[in-house]
Amino acid sequence: MLGRLASTQEELQAEELQQDAADAGCTPIATCGDRQIVTVTGTLRTVTLRPRAGVPALEAELFDGSAALDVVWLGRRAIAGIEPGRKLIASGRVSMNRGRPVLFNPKYELRPVGQE
Repeated sequence: MLGRLASTQEELQAEELQQDAADAGCTPIATCGDRQIVTVTGTLRTVTLRPRAGVPALEAELFDGSAALDVVWLGRRAIAGIEPGRKLIASGRVSMNRGRPVLFNPKYELRPVGQE
């Protein structure tokens, strides 16, 4: 109890996100390996439009309390509901890009608003 009182808001949110991932049966992002097929869940921290090789690409950073993962939708400029602060579940094959895990064109499910 005393430990929770001394924890920062960010630490408490990270704990909550890790618990949500465990409850949903998802893989923690920190344990994702290259070329592994995973299902991860978390909160989108940032969403940006960044072209890759001349093709539009919507990029989002997904954080689950253990680590962050980049989610990239190639050929998309925007997707309804994909916005910072939104929770989602994403499935696909992890690839490593500059030492950072990335999911390209994942299957995804937006979590209902109000459960944040």
